[in-house]
Amino acid sequence: MIVAEALVKRFGAVEAVGGVSFTVRAGEIFGLLGPNGAGKTTTLRMLAGLIAPTAGRATVDGLDVATDAQRVRAMTGVLTESPGLHARLTARQNLAYYGRLYGLHGSALTAAVDRYLEVVGLTDVADRKAGAFSKGMRQKVAIARALLHEPKVIYLDEPTSALDPTAAKGVRDFVATLREAGRSIVICTHNLDEAERLCDRIAIMSGTIRAEGTPAELRHAAGRQITRVSLNGGAGPEPLAALAATLPFVVGVEATTDGLAVTTSHGRDDAPDLVQALVGGGARITAVGTDAASLEQVYLDLVGSVQEGDDDAT
Repeated sequence: MIVAEALVKRFGAVEAVGGVSFTVRAGEIFGLLGPNGAGKTTTLRMLAGLIAPTAGRATVDGLDVATDAQRVRAMTGVLTESPGLHARLTARQNLAYYGRLYGLHGSALTAAVDRYLEVVGLTDVADRKAGAFSKGMRQKVAIARALLHEPKVIYLDEPTSALDPTAAKGVRDFVATLREAGRSIVICTHNLDEAERLCDRIAIMSGTIRAEGTPAELRHAAGRQITRVSLNGGAGPEPLAALAATLPFVVGVEATTDGLAVTTSHGRDDAPDLVQALVGGGARITAVGTDAASLEQVYLDLVGSVQEGDDDAT
C-alpha cells in the first residue's frame, strides 16, 4: 500500500530526512519510532502528499506522492499532533466543515458525520463547542475528521500525546479496530510502550532508518538477552550481582527482590556459564529464565545519543 524509496527532505542546508526506505502492507500498523527531531513528522507529511521530497520517491496505492499529490491526499486521512479544531464550532459543525473540504455534501456528509461521531463515542456531546472539550475528546473529533472520507491510508502523528491513561487507552483500542477494518496505518511516536502495543512492524528512525522489523525481531536483533535468576538463601543478590558484573559476557546486572536480572551480550549460550559462576559464588538458584532485550534497550542502543529537539520543524 505504501512504498518509500530513499526519501530525502532538505530545508535549506538542513537535512531533516536522509534516505528513508520502507513499505507498509494493506491492513498493517507501521510505527515510525524515534526521538523528537528524528524526521518522523516530515516523513509523514511527504507520504501524505503535503510536501514534496527533495529526492527519492514514494507511492501510496500506486500513486506517486509528488506527481499525484492531490489524489494521494484524497485517499489518506491525517491526524496531526495538534487537533486543530475550531473552538467556537461544535463537534458536529467541525466535522461538517472538514467533510465539505473532502468533497462530501448533502445526505452523504450528514451520514458520514453521524457515523463517525458514533464510532468515536461522541454522539451525546456532538452539539457542544469543541473549545469546551477535554484533550481526549478533541483528539477523538480529530480522529473522526481523518476518517470521514473513508481513506485507505491513515497517518497518526503522536495520537496519544498529552492524553491521560484512560483516554490514551481508548485511542489505542480504536486504532486497533481500524486495522481490523483493513486500513493501512502509519503511527509517528516516541512512546515505546505505545509502539510495542499497537504496531505490527516498527522502524526506529533518527534522520534515517536505523532498524526495522516486528517488535520481537528488533529485540532479538539486538544480540542481547536478559537472564533472570531466582535465589533462595545462600549469598545475597548484592554480592552475586557484583560477581556477575565481572564476567566478560555480562553487560549489565540488576539486583531484584528475589534474585538477579543479568543482561548478556552473546545470547542463550551464556546462561550455563552464568549459572556456574553464581553457584561457585555461593548462590542457591531456584529458577532461571531468559528474555530477549527490551525494545527500550534496542531503542537506546540505536538513538540514545541523539539530542531531542523540536519535531514540529522536521
